Amino acid sequence: MPLLYTIGKLTVAPALRLAFRPHAEGLEHIPATGGAIFAGNHLSVADELLLGTVVPRHLAFWAKSEYFNGTGVKGGFSKFVLTGLGAIPVERGGGRAALSAFDAAIPVLKAGDLVAVYPEGTRSPDGRLYRGRTGATRLAVAAGVPIIPVGVTGTDKAQPIGTRVPRPGRAKITIKFGKPLDFTGRPDDRSSLRVMTDELMAEIQKLTGQEYVPRYAPKRSEEPPA
Repeated sequence: MPLLYTIGKLTVAPALRLAFRPHAEGLEHIPATGGAIFAGNHLSVADELLLGTVVPRHLAFWAKSEYFNGTGVKGGFSKFVLTGLGAIPVERGGGRAALSAFDAAIPVLKAGDLVAVYPEGTRSPDGRLYRGRTGATRLAVAAGVPIIPVGVTGTDKAQPIGTRVPRPGRAKITIKFGKPLDFTGRPDDRSSLRVMTDELMAEIQKLTGQEYVPRYAPKRSEEPPA
């Protein structure tokens, strides 16, 4: 576990648990050893913070590459923190640059670490669960590790989109872990990945009870579909 992450587990994590009192279910589904992917719904920036407080092992999150490339004191501090936490940079522009995140995540998983991803690709604009992108299942097949479905509720009330700081006491926050999904040996062609991803999103929906939207989540500058 990276040193900065360890320090955070001993200092920040207890403070967050005390302030937000997240309720965790299904912790028995978290493997004690070995690599795995945590794939969950995405309601708020607070999702990452609170997920890290209840998972006892190190979680490597994917983070936008912009956070690693900032300039000045703020940019340098952001890069220092994310690198120290073991985050994996993701290029959101697509193409070969975006695949670098997979290249970085595969050895992490094969070495026995955990990686957290959000198949919707962005935060839900309206609390509904949107169609998942196939990156999580593609990564699971490539690395030969299971996917742990994660369902989070309440974080959209604790830190709505547009707010910078989470607000304790706004809602009950629940984090549920489902049974591992093993896609080992499944083909990785486009149609197979789509089927596996739909299976994953169905398991996440069971954990959250969200209304499912069979379309990709809109970008933040767009209006959510009716």
